[in-house]
Amino acid sequence: MSTFAKRERLLLADLLETAGPEAPTLCEGWRTRDLAAHVVVRERRPDAAGGVLIKPLAARLERVLQEYAAKPYEELIRLIRTGPPRFSPFGVKQVDEVANTVEFYIHAEDVRRAQPDWSPRELDPVFQDALWSRLERTARLLGRGVPSGLVLRRPDGRTAVAHRGTPVVTVTGEPSELLLFAFGRQRVARVELEGDQDAVTAMRETKQLGL
Repeated sequence: MSTFAKRERLLLADLLETAGPEAPTLCEGWRTRDLAAHVVVRERRPDAAGGVLIKPLAARLERVLQEYAAKPYEELIRLIRTGPPRFSPFGVKQVDEVANTVEFYIHAEDVRRAQPDWSPRELDPVFQDALWSRLERTARLLGRGVPSGLVLRRPDGRTAVAHRGTPVVTVTGEPSELLLFAFGRQRVARVELEGDQDAVTAMRETKQLGL
């Protein structure tokens, strides 16, 4: 496994274990048990996981998620920690790096920031750069449905265009916070928004960010 993906995987497992199976998360309608089931199904049930993006598979995905959520919580945590099965594409280092670093970072924050006493993590610059690289590649996909132009900007001035249009809303923050914003976690992302006030308000409230 890659360093970042493995670190975030283990952190997520620890957070889920500490929180217990019925703690809130930032994922609407999901408790920690549901989030743990999602992570396991994504890696171990490719026959169902496609339902996230493929509508005809959505009903099957929901059934499989419910099946896994009914398993002992300790088993779900163990499966997350041990990682994908031997012949899973997620077991390939390069695939793990691309597919799981952001996935596990976002879900770790889904657990952390649903708690009333959370505070931002101190992330090293190398990890921030890795997150920025992934955000640059996916920004237009994440922002394709938003109601106005959207530019994501790092404090050093580097930008990624998530959606072309007018008026333009510029969101400034560290890559880790911009990722949370772009994945629809606007409420907890530590960012600053600039632009037309109505457009800014709409961007804060839109449900069209993310996958």
